[in-house]
Amino acid sequence: MCTVCGCSGTVKIGDLELTHEEAHQLGLPHGHDHDHDHVHAHDHGAHDHDHGHAHPPLSGGTIHFGLGVAGTSVPGMSQSRLIEIETGILSKNDAIAATNRRVLRALGAFAVNLVSSPGSGKTTLLCETIRRLGSHPLAVIEGDQQTSNDADRIRATGADAVQVNTGKGCHLDADMVARAMDALPLAPGGFLFIENVGNLVCPAAFDLGEDAKVAILSVTEGEDKPLKYPDMFTAARIALVNKVDLAPHCDTDLDLIETNLRRVNPMIEVIRVSARTGEGMEDWLRWLKARLTDKTLRKAG
Repeated sequence: MCTVCGCSGTVKIGDLELTHEEAHQLGLPHGHDHDHDHVHAHDHGAHDHDHGHAHPPLSGGTIHFGLGVAGTSVPGMSQSRLIEIETGILSKNDAIAATNRRVLRALGAFAVNLVSSPGSGKTTLLCETIRRLGSHPLAVIEGDQQTSNDADRIRATGADAVQVNTGKGCHLDADMVARAMDALPLAPGGFLFIENVGNLVCPAAFDLGEDAKVAILSVTEGEDKPLKYPDMFTAARIALVNKVDLAPHCDTDLDLIETNLRRVNPMIEVIRVSARTGEGMEDWLRWLKARLTDKTLRKAG
C-alpha cells in the first residue's frame, strides 16, 4: 500500500507501469481508483535514517545527487529503476514527437522550440520576430502553467496562436504539441514557433518534434547559467543572448557568456540580440530563413 495516498495496485502512464508510491515520488500525475473508506497516511514528521539508500558523497562541501548513472536521485528508488521509468516515459513521448516531425516535414514547415528561464524576454523577442517576418506564414504554440497572457500578446501581432496550460507540469511534451498543432492553421513552407514553459531543466529532455531547440539567455541572468544548467544548452542548436542593450548596466561579460556556452556545447551557434533596440535581429531572421530553405531543399530532393 502506498504510504502517501493509501492506494494499492499500480499506475499506468502510457506503456509504463508504476506503483502509486513511485508516481508520487516522481511527481507524476495519476488517478486514484478507490472509495473514500480508506486511510491516508500523511505523517510527514521525523523519520530515522535507515531508509534504504546511501547518502551521496561530499566533495568540497557540495552534496551531489546526480552522480549515479541515472543522473538524479529519488529516495528509496534504485538507479536502474529510475532509468527504466525515464526510458518508458521518454519512449512514449518520442513516438509522438516522430509523428509531429513527419507532419512538419510533409508541410515543409520549420519548427523551433524556444526554451529559457522565466523573464528571459522570449515572448518579447518572439513578437518582434513575428513583426519582422511580415507576411511570411507562421503559427505559435504558447506554453505556460497558467494564463493566456503570452498567447494574447502573440495574437495582438496578428499571428495565429494556441495557448497550452500545463497546470503543475514544468514543460511541454510531444502530445501537448500534437494537440495544439491540430488546432492551428499550419501553412506549407511556414514557421512553427513553440514557446516552452519557462524552465532551464525539464524541457531539455523532451523532444517535441521540432527542428531545433533555441535557448534564449538574458544578460540579466549572469554568465554562469550554461555551466549551472548544461543539459539545456547542450540540447540547443543555437543560443540567443538576449537583452544585450542592458549588458553595460549589469556588468555582464558577453564574451564570457559565449565562452561558457561553448564549454558545454562546442557546436552551439550564438547570436547576440535585443528585441528593444533591434541589435542582432536581422542575423536571427537570416538564421531562421536559411534553416527553412535548407529543409525545403531536402524535402524537394
